[in-house]
Amino acid sequence: MAASTLKIDLAAIRSNWRKLDSLTSPNCETAAVVKAGAYGLGAEKILPDLRSAGAKTFFVALAEEGMAARTHLPGDEEIFVLSGHMDGDADLLARGRLTPILNSAAQIERHLGLLPGHPFGLQFETGMNRLGMCAAEFASVRERALNANPALAMSHLACADDQGHPMNSRQLAEFKSATSELGVRRSLAATGGMILGPEFSFDLCRPGIGLFGGLPHAGAAPVVYLDLPVLQVRDVKAGETVGYGAEWTAGAPTRIATVSGGYADGIFRAAGGRGRLFAGEFACEFVGRVSMDLLAVDVSGLDEVPSELQFMGDRQTIDNIADAAGTIGYEILTSIGDRFRRTYTGGIGS
Repeated sequence: MAASTLKIDLAAIRSNWRKLDSLTSPNCETAAVVKAGAYGLGAEKILPDLRSAGAKTFFVALAEEGMAARTHLPGDEEIFVLSGHMDGDADLLARGRLTPILNSAAQIERHLGLLPGHPFGLQFETGMNRLGMCAAEFASVRERALNANPALAMSHLACADDQGHPMNSRQLAEFKSATSELGVRRSLAATGGMILGPEFSFDLCRPGIGLFGGLPHAGAAPVVYLDLPVLQVRDVKAGETVGYGAEWTAGAPTRIATVSGGYADGIFRAAGGRGRLFAGEFACEFVGRVSMDLLAVDVSGLDEVPSELQFMGDRQTIDNIADAAGTIGYEILTSIGDRFRRTYTGGIGS
C-alpha cells in the first residue's frame, strides 16, 4: 500500500502532560490546549485520554471546535473558547456548555446580553497586541463584567520560548497589574510560560504544543511516528537530474528512492534539498523538489533499502523537520495530511 500510517503514542502525551504539570506551583491546575483537532492528531482519541489522565479543563480556538470537543468530553469538563463570543455563537456556546474567553468590551456586552448567567472568561492585553483588552477598554465594562462573576482572567506571553527575553518579565508585571484586584482565577502560562518558572503559573496553566512533543518542552517524549513507503529505487548516473525543474544534478552515480509522501501530506516544498528520512540511524537526504505526492531521497549509503523510511519519530522530531522547512513544529503537526491512516497506542485501558 502507498498510504502511510501515522502512529500516535497516547502514553507519551500523558507523560508530557504530567511532566509539565510537575513544573507548576502546588495549587495550580494544569489544563490542555486541544485546538485544531488536538494539533491535527485527532481529538476523538486524545481528549478522553487526557481526561482520564487528570486534565479537567480544555481550551479550543473556536466555538465550533468546542462543540466537537464536547462530544468527546460529555461530563463536567470545562471547555474554554479562545476566540470569545462571536456573532452567531450564542447557540453553540449554550448547547455545548462552552465558556468563551471575552476579548473586548463588545464581546462582553454581546455575551451578557445574549447569555446572561452563562460562564465566561476575560482576556487582557499585556504586550502581545493580539487578543485582549487594555486597561482603558476594560474600565468601561469592569463593573458589569465583575458583577457577572467571570470564571477566568488570562493573557498570553509573546516570547516565552526565549527564557531571557525582557518581554516575559514585562508581561508578567502587566498581567499582575491588570488582574491582581479582580478576585478571579488567573492564567498566563502556556507551555513556554510553564518552563519559565512557577511565578508564571498563577491558578491555571495551558500547555499545548508541549503535550505533543514540541519545543519549548525540550524534555518531551516523542508522540508522532510516521514511516513512508518506498515505491521505487533507481540508479542515477552522474550528470542526470531528479525531480521537477531539474534542480538537482547527480555529481556521481547515486541510488535514489522515490517515497510516497509530498506537500499534500504536510511535507513542505521548502524542505527540498534539506529534509531527511531515516533508515535506522542512517539519514537519507532529500533530493530535488518535494512534489505533491512524492519525494526522492539519496539511499546510496544503504546496503539494502528498506520498504519504509522514517520521517517522524525517535530519530527526527517535529522541530527537526520544521528547521529543514524554515518553519515551526506547530505548523508541521497541524499540516499533517488526511491521507495518513491514524493509529493510537498506549491509551488508558487499551
